[in-house]
Amino acid sequence: MPAQRSTRSGRRRLHTAGRPAGLLAVALLLGLSAWSVVALQPPDPQPIGAPAAEFSAARAFEHVQQIAAETHVAGSAENDRVVDGLVTTLTDLGLDTRVQNAVGTWQSGAGAAEMARVRNVVGVLGGSDPTGRLFLMAHHDSVETGPGAADDAAGVSALLETVRALSQGPQLRNDVVVVLTDAEEACLCGAEAFATSHPLASSGGVVLNFEARGTSGPPIMFETSLGNADLAGAFAAAAPHPVASSFAVEVYRALPNDTDFSVLLGDGDFTGLNTAFIDGAAAYHTPQDVPERLDRGSLQAMGDNALAVARELAGRDLAALGQPGDQDATYFPVLGELVRYPGSLVWPLAIASLVAVGVLVLVVSRQGLSSLRRTAAGSGLAVLPLVLAPLAVQGMWSVLVAIRPDYAGVLDPWRPGWFRLAAIGVLTAVVLLWYAVLRRRMGSTALAVGGLVWLAVLAVVLAAFAPGGSYLAAWPALTGALAGIVAGATSARMVRLVVGLLAGAVAVVVLAPTVALFFPALGLATAAAPAFVATMLVVALLPVLELVFPDPDEGGRLSAAAVPALAVVLAVGCAAIGLNVDRFDADHPVPSQLVYALDRDTGQAWWASTEDPPGEYTARYVDGREALPADFPYLWRADVATGPAEVADLPAPAVEVISDRPAAGGREITFRVTPQRDDVRFVLLDVRTDDGTVTAARVAGRAVPEVALGEDRLWLTFHAPPAGGLQATVTVTGDGPVDLRVIDGSDGLDGLPGFEPRPADIDAAGTHSSDLVVVSATTSLD
Repeated sequence: MPAQRSTRSGRRRLHTAGRPAGLLAVALLLGLSAWSVVALQPPDPQPIGAPAAEFSAARAFEHVQQIAAETHVAGSAENDRVVDGLVTTLTDLGLDTRVQNAVGTWQSGAGAAEMARVRNVVGVLGGSDPTGRLFLMAHHDSVETGPGAADDAAGVSALLETVRALSQGPQLRNDVVVVLTDAEEACLCGAEAFATSHPLASSGGVVLNFEARGTSGPPIMFETSLGNADLAGAFAAAAPHPVASSFAVEVYRALPNDTDFSVLLGDGDFTGLNTAFIDGAAAYHTPQDVPERLDRGSLQAMGDNALAVARELAGRDLAALGQPGDQDATYFPVLGELVRYPGSLVWPLAIASLVAVGVLVLVVSRQGLSSLRRTAAGSGLAVLPLVLAPLAVQGMWSVLVAIRPDYAGVLDPWRPGWFRLAAIGVLTAVVLLWYAVLRRRMGSTALAVGGLVWLAVLAVVLAAFAPGGSYLAAWPALTGALAGIVAGATSARMVRLVVGLLAGAVAVVVLAPTVALFFPALGLATAAAPAFVATMLVVALLPVLELVFPDPDEGGRLSAAAVPALAVVLAVGCAAIGLNVDRFDADHPVPSQLVYALDRDTGQAWWASTEDPPGEYTARYVDGREALPADFPYLWRADVATGPAEVADLPAPAVEVISDRPAAGGREITFRVTPQRDDVRFVLLDVRTDDGTVTAARVAGRAVPEVALGEDRLWLTFHAPPAGGLQATVTVTGDGPVDLRVIDGSDGLDGLPGFEPRPADIDAAGTHSSDLVVVSATTSLD
């Protein structure tokens, strides 16, 4: 019977504040959660008549309309129009502006590489007493499937308006170099060409890069160079909308994603910050990324930050900032401000949280609130909600996909807000149901302390493997444990309530912004990850939530189940509203990915799609998932859906062997490939040897990266090929036959035999292979 008395004692102590006070505490924390999320949102856009030295989204939006008037993929006539307009704009603003015409490369891996003919626009605003160079960077090309109003006309336009505002004031101390790169969407080749061959890049500097992976939301400073403490400090001091998280930096460093910023960091001579807004991802890379859909508030926030941080850095000593610092900083947004402290404090805080929770375990044991055995059991059981709640959210998305199968091909719905609220409801219901079921048997103290144990353990794990994210667990665990220790040392109702409320407030301001940012960052299709962070928050708030739970001795199990039942009702209601609000139509179409592949060697053609499963429209063309008989770009996966297609009258590229001469241990072959179709976007060279390897290659005058060589096959994609043909030289070992398979790619399926235009509520998906036409043929180089 001692264990039972201990549990009841713990229950009485937690209820000394009274249920009305508990309801008030929960209401305050809900209000604080809402404030934390609202504080992240972009400001109202400034009108065109805003003061000349300030950033105006209305003025910047005029540039967006011009740049994103139509699709302008690298190498196209439309992109040349954009380049000419950018040169004129920057020149009129007083910048020394030039176009860098070059060939850039990207190392895809062993046996594979990408290259592109690029036109970078580079303008210089000279400084009065330079200590280094500040580079403002965005990319001016669009994807092939859409005009790219957000990605990245918004970034380019934000920089144009920023430079205009900078030019209105006194001359800046440091040189400001505007770099508007080409072929970012194809292969990051514009940034590579700038970093490796432009004179202004030779001594490096500090770079601010601006991107978008959606059409709305707050601009997030999500990536930095290593040793970011000083740069993060400059950002925190200057940015008027400082939405940034060192946890986001850790996550992005672990992902295989890249932007132009990645190229400059890889060059080794640059430091800097990378910023993007990421909500509204349903329009990303699609024909719906048009100026009308771009959120002007997001553009305003991006421009405000770009202007303020550029002014700050343009007056700093860049000689120091241009080199990586000794450590990264930890930082995160709190109610419109950026909390920041040195990375050297990560381990002390993580250990302090673990020690504090350990002390709490001893305190509750000595006070008879929960025995050590019971707390250990509660800690073990606390794993359940941390695992089951995120899985339940992922299951919710699976149910939504089953109800509306067209969701299978999207990262996020067009209108995801109600579904995100439903996800919060689902995970809250799981945690509270777990709590209601085990509370009578285990005691509320054991379960609450058990949750803090896992938060402290997670703080230490993150400190070891992702130190920039340790704060997410360390602060809730530390303040929760300290509040428990204080509450256990007093019988004063108000003190217990206040310390519990303060600990809950810390958990809210630390975790709620991350939840709000990570749902759009990862999308509902992978909602388990942000749901885990949200589950951490609910677990951290258990001591406060206990104040509103019915006492098991005063209403039994049924009344205790009413609290999680309310969360279930909230989840179901929000999901139902979401399904009613988020419907596909002409402005919010179903994504569809379809490729036409023609092999001139065999005279066969196929429709192919990477949709899994194919949607209703795409299923008209593809009838099974199998490997294509031949390799095609973007379609080398073995599980693409394919179907037979009529053979179109499309010519393969022409191949002309210019020379074939002996070389050390083999042969050096020079040839020219000339596309025979209009609007060819890329040419792929597939060089294969029977008894040797490809040891060297030059294409369009640029050496192929060594990492792609040394194999018996070279798979090289060249974007924006010259109109007069693409000349290449390859050196191979051995004296066996050498075959060259050439594939060219263009965009647009209209006019192909058997193709029927999509209905109004279905459009091209946001992938580089949507509406792609590829034609291949093989030539023997013997």
